[in-house]
Parts: sequence; structure tokens; C-alpha cells
Amino acid sequence: MKHISITLFLILNLLTAFGQGMAGEQERLVYDFIECIKSQNKEKLMAKISFPFKRQYPIPPIKDKQAFLDRYHEVFDEKLTEIIANSRPSRDWSAVGLRGIMLLNGLVWLDYDGNLIAVNYQSHIEARKKDELINSEKSQLHESIQNYQQPACILESANYRIRIDDMGGGNYRYASWKSESNMSEKPELIIQKGIYKADGNGGNHSYEFVNGEYIYECAIIVLGEGDSPSAYLLVYQQGKEILSQRATIVIR
Repeated sequence: MKHISITLFLILNLLTAFGQGMAGEQERLVYDFIECIKSQNKEKLMAKISFPFKRQYPIPPIKDKQAFLDRYHEVFDEKLTEIIANSRPSRDWSAVGLRGIMLLNGLVWLDYDGNLIAVNYQSHIEARKKDELINSEKSQLHESIQNYQQPACILESANYRIRIDDMGGGNYRYASWKSESNMSEKPELIIQKGIYKADGNGGNHSYEFVNGEYIYECAIIVLGEGDSPSAYLLVYQQGKEILSQRATIVIR
């Protein structure tokens, strides 16, 4: 009996950490969003979006209402429309702390006012466009870094421009230049076999790269204090921090 009680306690704590049941007002907001998608009420949906609306890099963001109308079916294709239309607020949606309300495992995110803040789904149209843009971008990079699966992010600090690429298989590559340099130039530093590290459930995460006795960490701040930057560049030598610079996420 004691073991059962401990197991139930752990399950309840996991449910609290990853998602919570929604209040009546939150369910109403979700129902309203679902009806917008079911009826393809684009005018009403546009009122729930702040532009530019981000898409996965290198696909450009949707810059305004006209662009949203033009690209609506790139985002909400038949498959995603069906998933949303058949979803139930009490079963498929959950409130996740300060981040908002998510569908399934973060496929779609709403804020607590019912506004659409993210669609983490990629239609066939967007996937094809992404591949074309990645291939085009590769040709503009220095030959030493043209091989990668997809870009992860580009950061700029006071002194450096940093590019992190997903190499596949959970491996990431770090490339850096002086801030005034162009990515078509040979990077000053390239580090392979970096790792992705999640930091709690708020979305904060980091990329860590080992280069001999040095560790380079790029921390991405999704939830931070009011004056927090969007990222930090941190460098450690034998466990001691030797560099800390605020950074801006140029592309993610």
C-alpha cells in the first residue's frame, strides 16, 4: 500500500509539472479558437494574432494580415485543421504555468487571453519551402560549415556572432566569428558534437560545447526576468567562468 501511495504521489507531481486542468474561462477560450479553425474564420483568427507571426527558421515570419490570408493554408493545412477541430479542451488541451495553454504536446499554443502565440507544426508546403531555403542558405556560408541538417539559431553578443546548427542524431555544431565578420568567411572557431540541454518546463534551454579544457554554453532565455536578454554566451575554463556576455537571438 505504501508503494502505491508513493507512485500516486509521483504521478500527481508529474502532472502538475507538465500541465494542469483548465478553468472554465480557459476552456471557453479554447472552444472559441477551435470554432475559428473549424469554420476557417480567418478574420476572427487574425484578431487573435500579433504580427509578425513566427514560423520555423528559415521560413520567414508572416509579417501582416494580408500575408496571413495568403499563407493561411501553409500553416493550417487539412491535417492540422482536422487535429484542432477534433480536439477537446478537457482532454487534449492543458494549461502550462506561465507559458500558456497548449494542444497535445505543444503542437499549438494560446496565451491566457486566447491569442494564438505559436504553431509548432509544419505542413508539407512549409517543409518543402524550408528545404529549399536551407539549400539556398548553405551556398552562402563558408564551405567549412555548409554541411548540416538544419539551423538551430544564430546569436549576436557584443563581440561575437555565433551560429548553431543541428547536425542530426542529437549533435550540434558551434561556429563563431567576430561580430563584424560575415558568415561567408571562415569561422574563427568550430566545435562539433555539442548537446542540447532543457532547463525546466518554461522553455529555457542551452547548447553546450566542449573544446579541450573549455566549455562554451549558449543559454536561450524563453522565460526570464524583465531585464533578461534573449540569450547568454558563457565560456568556462576548467569549470571557472571566464566570459559572460548578453546576447540577442537573431534567428531561431
